[in-house]
Amino acid sequence: MELTVEQALQQGVAAHREGKLQEAERLYRAILQSQPLHPDANHNLGILAVSVNKADAALPLFKTALEANPKIEQFWLSYIDALIKANQFDDANAVLEQGKKVGLVRDKVDAVETHITPTTEVNEPKLNMQKKSLILSEKRKKLAENKNQKKAKKQNLKAISPSEAEIKSLLEHYENGRYDDADKLAKSITQQFPSHQFAWKVLGALLKQTGRISESLVANQKSVQLMPQDAEAQSNLGNTLQELGRLEEAEASCRQAIALKPDLAEAHNNLGITLQELGRLDEAEASYTQAIALKPDSFVVHYNLGIILQEIGRLDEAEASYKKVVALKSDYAEAHNSLLMCFYLLDKQSLFFDKLDYLINEDTSNATIGSLTCRSALKYGVEKPNLFCREPLQYVSHIDMNTQYDFEEIFVGKARFILNEDRVSNRKQPLLVNGYQTSGNLFDIKDSFTEQIQKAIRLEIEKYRSNFKDSKDGLIKKWPTEYSLYGWLISMKSGGELKPHIHSNAWLSGSLYINVPPKSKAESGNLVVSLGEEIDATDTRINVKEIINVVTGSLVLFPASLTHYTIPFEAEEERIVLAFDVKPK
Repeated sequence: MELTVEQALQQGVAAHREGKLQEAERLYRAILQSQPLHPDANHNLGILAVSVNKADAALPLFKTALEANPKIEQFWLSYIDALIKANQFDDANAVLEQGKKVGLVRDKVDAVETHITPTTEVNEPKLNMQKKSLILSEKRKKLAENKNQKKAKKQNLKAISPSEAEIKSLLEHYENGRYDDADKLAKSITQQFPSHQFAWKVLGALLKQTGRISESLVANQKSVQLMPQDAEAQSNLGNTLQELGRLEEAEASCRQAIALKPDLAEAHNNLGITLQELGRLDEAEASYTQAIALKPDSFVVHYNLGIILQEIGRLDEAEASYKKVVALKSDYAEAHNSLLMCFYLLDKQSLFFDKLDYLINEDTSNATIGSLTCRSALKYGVEKPNLFCREPLQYVSHIDMNTQYDFEEIFVGKARFILNEDRVSNRKQPLLVNGYQTSGNLFDIKDSFTEQIQKAIRLEIEKYRSNFKDSKDGLIKKWPTEYSLYGWLISMKSGGELKPHIHSNAWLSGSLYINVPPKSKAESGNLVVSLGEEIDATDTRINVKEIINVVTGSLVLFPASLTHYTIPFEAEEERIVLAFDVKPK
């Protein structure tokens, strides 16, 4: 029978008292596997380390115990004692002074101070007066220096951890969406208390939540460095690495989190996302299934499982997952969109139109609904109001970037550099033939590559909006108040192609052609945009499409609802494209 934390602690203390130190250590460490910040387990493990003359090893344990519960007097005394044993007298003084402020008992303070402050003339041998005078003078000088150091330490003293009120305020700001306030407070705390792990952990989550992924990585790495046994911190780091496209590192962090805390559902979910990006779909499905077993009411995990099941063609199971999401969170828009797509692919016409009518009546406008409104008109001959974009082919824009920028300098060289370096992993893309696609969002990588290219793309997007400013379609009228750019590189070799698809979570999509090989045929390697897929069209209904002649330097912007694909090409050179989406925040 598995022990509770309290039972393990009681047995550990009993073993400790009986001198069964190995058994006590095993039990204390078992507690820290599930609760890395447990104050008593950390403190008692520190006591064990001190007892075998390993004061240095005890210091982080005592520090963790004290930060977790600064109200326990013994935690202060044990920490100070270990600092003295490790000959870290200045730090011992600093902690002692802080302990005085929180009310350490006077006689215990005096006892500790006698170990920190040097003594004079104890068992001193007889010396001639002149030599004794010189020694006493030197000792007085050292005492004066020590006194001055203590005084300076008091003046510049910083607490070893923020107050409970500061931590409470930080959490309240974060949990209530007051991100600016949380940002300021989190940065203030980490600057004042750089060794306080929890503040770094909150800062990492906050930066990720607000789209500053590269900054979030630094904070999450610091959090893990300070507390490597914190499973949540390891999981957060894994998730951030995954978003930055560093998939192998992400997998390692997620697996470490699971090793530390096997029942952490978030870690299993984050591992599933990473494995999905790596194309290991069976393993990803197993991770999501485990996460659901641990946390059955997590709508996010049910949704992720649905995506996997849809991708591998198990549409009935995907439908069931999406229905579960809607039951758990009725306003989760992505689940309604995915359920609508499932009904369409399963040819459940009645359910499809019921759901489509519901979404139209709710005045819901997005790329998935816009696409399926067009596709269902081709397949079933039923016209419905398209709240996203009634005639999407009219919103295709083709721009020659060669005339406006030093294309080779700004775009080509930097794109090739990204493709040739190892810091960005490739993700499995089942729609891509004879090619590969980078993982994560390139625009989360903060360097000159992303800054210059993103600036140019955003400028062209604003020109696009201005060009269609009088449009009555939702694409323009309901343009997101705030948006982010999500970008990735696609490299194809001879015979490569990208099969028909849409970008369901985007608003506007774009392709910037970094290198297009010379064409052996007129349409070789060109981009095709259409109202739907060829299988949608029936009888006399025609899938209207446009073939866009792309060359190196072309930029094509189009509604994300448009189906698009590439025509296969034959060439010795790589065909390189920077694809990107405008995503509502």
